[in-house]
Parts: sequence; structure tokens; C-alpha cells
Amino acid sequence: MKDAPVDSVAADHGAPAVWSVNNGASLPSAVSLTTQDHRRPEWIELLSRERQFAWRIVIVYQVVLLGLVAIFSTIHWLRRLRRHLSKRFRISRKLSKSRSHSHNIIKSSDELFVKANSVSSSEGSLVDGKSYAPGSDEGSPLLPAVKQHAVDSHTRRRWNKSIRSFLMYQPRPIGFVNKTLPGNATTLFILCLFLLNAFVACYRVQFRMPYVFLFSDRSGLLFVGNLPWLYILAAKNQPLQFLTGHSYEGLNIFHRRLGEWLCLLALAHAATELAAWYYFLLPLGVSLVKYLTFGIILLGSGAFFSYELLYVTSLASFRQRWYELFLGSHVVLQLAALVMVYLHHHRTRTYVGTALAIFLIDRIVFRLLVKLRTVQAELAVLEDGQTMMLSADWAIAQPSLLSLRRDVSRGWQPMAHVFIAVPALGRSHRFQSHPFTIASAAPHKGSHHAWLSLIIRAHRGFTGDLLDLACNQQSVPVRFDGPYGSVHALEMLQDSDTAIVVAGGSGIAVAYPLLWALLHGDNSEDHDMFPTRVQQVHLIWIVQEASHLEWIGRERLAELQQMGLKLVLPSPTKTSGRPDVRSLLRICMGMGTQSPKDDRSIGVIVSGPDGLNRTVRNVCAEHVREGHDIDIAVEKFGW
Repeated sequence: MKDAPVDSVAADHGAPAVWSVNNGASLPSAVSLTTQDHRRPEWIELLSRERQFAWRIVIVYQVVLLGLVAIFSTIHWLRRLRRHLSKRFRISRKLSKSRSHSHNIIKSSDELFVKANSVSSSEGSLVDGKSYAPGSDEGSPLLPAVKQHAVDSHTRRRWNKSIRSFLMYQPRPIGFVNKTLPGNATTLFILCLFLLNAFVACYRVQFRMPYVFLFSDRSGLLFVGNLPWLYILAAKNQPLQFLTGHSYEGLNIFHRRLGEWLCLLALAHAATELAAWYYFLLPLGVSLVKYLTFGIILLGSGAFFSYELLYVTSLASFRQRWYELFLGSHVVLQLAALVMVYLHHHRTRTYVGTALAIFLIDRIVFRLLVKLRTVQAELAVLEDGQTMMLSADWAIAQPSLLSLRRDVSRGWQPMAHVFIAVPALGRSHRFQSHPFTIASAAPHKGSHHAWLSLIIRAHRGFTGDLLDLACNQQSVPVRFDGPYGSVHALEMLQDSDTAIVVAGGSGIAVAYPLLWALLHGDNSEDHDMFPTRVQQVHLIWIVQEASHLEWIGRERLAELQQMGLKLVLPSPTKTSGRPDVRSLLRICMGMGTQSPKDDRSIGVIVSGPDGLNRTVRNVCAEHVREGHDIDIAVEKFGW
């Protein structure tokens, strides 16, 4: 009787078997199976076949994900093209109306429909393939097929409005866990990804001994198959922002949910490995301690605990209390876990190597060699005593094809953010970087000088120490990593007839650069076509105290108003309570005077606390259901 090696799995639990373990060997070569069952080769073939199938289905999973990226990228660019063409059409029509001296110009498709159907013929007409003489069948409906088409079109539009409204709506937070839910569209997409992963993990898997080891294999393979996606969603320099139009924070929510799912997969993989030890090795005298000292198990256990610890330190409650510890542990634990997974199993190295390459390229090549710049910055404590203005200016570096640098010294786009580090704070903050939105206007094309400012609210940790430094030192060297961000929100506002920006508190750091770009005519093609401003631009800024207006400066707000901004400043919330945002939005949208048939497009950007973001999103969802053309983007930074 000759022993045949089996790759960490057993024969049928109903067949007599003898297990032998080679001391000092590492799994899976440590275990061999000896049995007198003549079916043993069939079981080995079955297990081998199922493991090959597991590799194939994970590859198919990658293809499906790439297909989803292609679909959403296509949708984004088609929507962008539709908005652009729609605006060109509306502007052209307004030009035609203003310049027209002829009374017979057809002004709408509805009028064209009426004119076309008012033409009569003494010869009769042909409808639905039948000939009708003039005056015959006067009691029958006129053009029944066209009327039925209109009814069908109305039904489709109604369903389309309801679906768009539902996807835009954001449910209430889950109170007992203090969890803020995203919009329904994001939630449904995350649910679909979860179901896809669950299908890949469980398809053709039998959850009984000894086949449970196959689920261990499948969950482990699916874990490493998701690693590249986990790291690309977390990267600051990645193509998904450009392809899908989502901002970093919009993609980061998928990174967080995927990370949670991977922790569950790692837990399932570890639990089923322990079940395999209990079922196969414990009867042979292999203790748990000895099992855990196998090399392959040691590496897997180290990776498992690293990723589980990553999850714990990534929880919002942990980040808010110990943000610096979160930053440091995230980098160290990620690198350690990737190395251990790489060594854990040789067949996973393609996926692990890809994830490691993404991490290193993002962190070292881009963030250290391409995006990093140190400048001398000024620190000033503002009137409220808890807010600082960090500002700097420099001559804009001229672009060069030979230079790879794309740092902040070459300018930035509206709504961009940077990571800053202040070495003067001491050794504890020397290697930390913290994100802040650039609150100053982006330089125009062709500008030779840039002025950058950041609004920093002091809390604990880094910002508290920076406030103490600002009270004693007004000029410090600052390392800037950036800029990062997406111009999707700006483009959406530029293509809208009515642009509304809602800012809560320091959300003005997002709002001001957007408004500056809109009102200074960055969309020069529109200005050439229609020199007189036809776009309405509104700002609703909700502040706690009147002194917070100095974050931007009253003179800058007045300048924007002179350029056409319609400013709404409710009374400070500390003295008057929260304003009626719903009513303010309706006024800005002109809902009291416009009907749902009005073809104006409305773009809304909101940046503020979670409650404000949810209110604005849901007001927009209500009006979308009524038939208004509204797009909304929520800019919420939650590092």
C-alpha cells in the first residue's frame, strides 16, 4: 500500500482512512492520506478539479468587475455628454429667441407636433395603413397610435422620475450604532457587490465534512482576488476617479465596505481551516499549538490578525479619537499583511503582487516623487480663536514635458484637497499628513502666481498642536502632498441653468472655489455663445457664529455678489437655531413660480454635516419625483 499526498484535504468521511503527519513539515505537504478505499483516486481528482474551478471562478469575478467599471464609466461619460449638449441646445434656443425678428419660427417640439398634424389633405390621409376620407369617422380618436405612444412615453417618464428619486434618496441614520447610511444608489450597488461575492464564495460548495475545506480555499482565493480592488479604491492616484466621475471620498466608501467584507472572508477562511484541523489532524494527535506553528499557518495567522486589526483601527470612533494612530497603523499593518499573504501561498502572488504594486506606486512614486512640495506658509488665528488660516503664495512653475512633478506649485482645480505635514510640530508629527480642502480660488489658466489658503478648525491632536504653534509662530515650512480631487461637481454645475451650492460651516472651503470658477467665466465657450449671463448661481451658507464669515472675508463675498451671486445667509445657528433648509432650497430653485414641465436643469452641491447633506439630498429627490431635472453631488470628507 502506497501513500499518496493530498493538498490539505481528506477523503470521503465515510471511507476508512489513515492519516500520517510528517513532523517539522509545513502544510499542505505535511499531510498524506493512506486508505484502502478503491475510490480514493476519484476523490483526489474531485478535490483537484474543484480547486481548479475555484481559480477559474475568481478570474471570472475579475472580468465581471472590470465590466462593471466599463459600464459605469460609459454611463458617466454619456450623462456628461448629454448635459453638455442639452445646455448647448438651450443656450442656442435662447439666442434664437433674443435675435429672432420673424414670427414664424417654431419654438418647441410641441409646436412642431401641432403644426405637422394640422396639415389636411383633400385626398384623405393614411393612418395605421388605412385610408380615410375627409369628414369620415369624425367620432373616432385622432391618431390613436400617436396617442398611445404618448401614454407609453408618459408612463416611462414617470417610472424614470420615480427610480431617479429613489436612488437619490438617503435614509435616516441607524441610531443604535451611530451609522450614517449613504444614498440608496450607493447602498444598492454595495449590496449587489456583496451578493456577487457571496455567490462566488458559495457556488458549488458543499458545507459538510470533508468538503468544508473547499470553502476554505474559495474564501481565501476570493480574499486575495479582492485585494487589488481594495488598494486601488484607497489610492489617491488612480484611474477610477477619471473614468467614473466619483471623487476620492465617493470611492472611499466602497473601499471601506470592501475592507469589511474581506475581514469576513478572512474570518471564514481561518474558521474553516481550524475545522479542517479538528476533523483531520486532531485525531492523529496534532495539537492546536503544533498546528499553529506550521510555517504556512503562522504566516496566514499573522496576515489574518493584521487585517482584523486594520478593521478595528479604521472604525469611525477610533479614527476620531486617535487619528494619528490610525494613520500610522494603516501603513505599517498593510505592508506587513501583504508580505505575509504573499508568502502564505505561492498561487496567490499575482493578486498580492498587484495590490502591493498599487500601494507602492501610489505612496512612493506619486505621493513622494510627483506630488510632494515644501513651501513656507503663514499661520493666522482667526477671530473665534479656534480656527486658523494657513496661507502661502508662490510663482507657478511652468509645465515641462521633461518634468514628472505635478505638485501644488503648478496649480490646482476647484475643490482640490492636499495633505499637509508640519515638521515644526516635532517628531511625533514629522511623518504625519492630514487632509484639508483648498479654500482659495484655483489659479486661472495662464496665471503666473498662486495664492493658497486652508481653513483649519482646531480639535485635538494635530490641529490642536497646530493652533498652539500658530499662537507663537506665524511662519513655518509646510510639506504639501497634492493636489487631489475630481472636477465632476464643477462640470455638473457648469452644465446647469441654475447652480446652487449649500455650505455648512467649513464647507465653504468647498463652495468658494466652485463659485469663483463659475462666476469668473471659466466656461469660456458659454461666454462666447451668450455673453450675458444666463445661469443663476446661488449660495446658501449656514454658520454657527457671525465671526465665521471671516473665514472667507466679507469683501470676497461682496465681490462674488457683484458678479451675480445670489447669497443666502441665514442667521447664525447659535442664536437662531437651525434654518429651514427645505424652504431656502425651494426659493433658490424657483419652485414657487416654475412648473415641473420647465426644462431648466438644476445642479446642487452640498458640503457640510451629515444632517445637512441628507436634508439637501432628500429635498432634491422629492423634486426629481415631481419631474424637475436636478443633479446633486455631496462633498463630504471623512478621513
